[in-house]
Amino acid sequence: MRSYDIVVIGGGPAGLAAAKSAYENGCHSVLLIERETRLGGILNQCIHNGFGLAHFGEELTGPEYAYRAMVELQETASGVEILLDTFVMEITPDKTIYAMNKKDGYFEISAKAIILAMGCREKARGALAIPGTRPAGVMTAGLAQHYVNIDGYMVGRKVVILGSGDIGLIMARRMVLEGARVLACIEIAPQPGGLARNITQCLEDYGIPLYLRQTVTAIHGKERLTGITVSEVDENYTPIPGTEREIECDTLLLSCGLIPENELSRKAGLVIDPKTGGPFASGSLETSVPGIFACGNVLHVHDLADNVTKEAIEAGRAAALFVGGEKKTTSKEAIDNPKVFPRKVVKPVEETKPETSDDGAYGVRRMTCIICPRGCQLSVVLSDPPVVSGNSCPRGEEYAIAEVTHPMRTLTTTIRVRYEDGHIGRISVKSKGEIPKEKLFELAAKIHHTILDAPVQVGDEVLPGVLATSAT
Repeated sequence: MRSYDIVVIGGGPAGLAAAKSAYENGCHSVLLIERETRLGGILNQCIHNGFGLAHFGEELTGPEYAYRAMVELQETASGVEILLDTFVMEITPDKTIYAMNKKDGYFEISAKAIILAMGCREKARGALAIPGTRPAGVMTAGLAQHYVNIDGYMVGRKVVILGSGDIGLIMARRMVLEGARVLACIEIAPQPGGLARNITQCLEDYGIPLYLRQTVTAIHGKERLTGITVSEVDENYTPIPGTEREIECDTLLLSCGLIPENELSRKAGLVIDPKTGGPFASGSLETSVPGIFACGNVLHVHDLADNVTKEAIEAGRAAALFVGGEKKTTSKEAIDNPKVFPRKVVKPVEETKPETSDDGAYGVRRMTCIICPRGCQLSVVLSDPPVVSGNSCPRGEEYAIAEVTHPMRTLTTTIRVRYEDGHIGRISVKSKGEIPKEKLFELAAKIHHTILDAPVQVGDEVLPGVLATSAT
């Protein structure tokens, strides 16, 4: 049996940060287990930008964030042992881990402390109880994201998004940039579930309608999806008879929430918090089983990877202190006085259609500021120069004026790469900086028709104004 002081399960942003933190806090017997063939977790398929502002001080794509985290681990915690392509089957309350991989087969690991960092998963169709047939073309938004961004497969041409979670919103934009028609985004709640910036840049930018208080009540098609039935819902989320309408489509992407991945936690005897779906945790992120810690989306679903990293650093430090005996924690605290996690603030969508100013001379455009999480509701009088109100800081005024005069966006997509053996793969890329919004499709088409030759490194300028965000 292998023995380690600390074993971290999961090699995404939480696992990478927790392993690094544990090592830096004096525990040099650390094992990191990841079930995929490379580190980074879900970040590898999240090619969009919006990561890293809090932790790295600059806006990065998901693959760039993962790359930076791996570099940090290699540079400051090179002694951490890593097992890739290894599946953890069970954890026991005495901190014995049962795992398997192609090289070692089935084996056991003992640990003085365990850090759970398995992330979360999407709600699938079975959890949503949508009636109808089971044709091809119905899948979660995350699965579609993997097909398009990693495997290079197009999942459909006439797409509807059910749910307004961030992954679904981002995939709406991604599908449009890949040449599909996104017909609608349908949300059962009276307000969207995603971030304001994604409502603006993924739906409004591309004219994709968002229908609130509606849901899918039937799926049509035998071999392939041919259409759906959409109904309005009442205050109890019950479909209202007589409000049904048909939408012809070949793809339905489900973006209806995330669930912390806690099958291993339950097998280990951890007490699960019904509010978060993750284990109860104390202020030091120790669960109800002494010596087992949890962080990241396995504990509760986070909005930002930066917050996952921040929490994982705390978990790594606490586990190292536990192993060293410097800090005695009581796991009973996890249930009696659990750590309270911040709730996501959901704001309703504001109308963005031009209105008339008080004096009737100019139009008025309303928008949500996306510069920071505060999400100020802005009003812009379309005069020359524009007059902004509703902002709580100067950056909000700058954002609003730019949006009505010369909106700029960062393009993130993938590009084909030819390897030495002749096969074609894909890596993620982004525009070198923000470009005019009207130039997005032009640059996307240029990238789409280009095939690079390997090798390519992160940061390489693969085309004029286009940078690689992952490597071959």
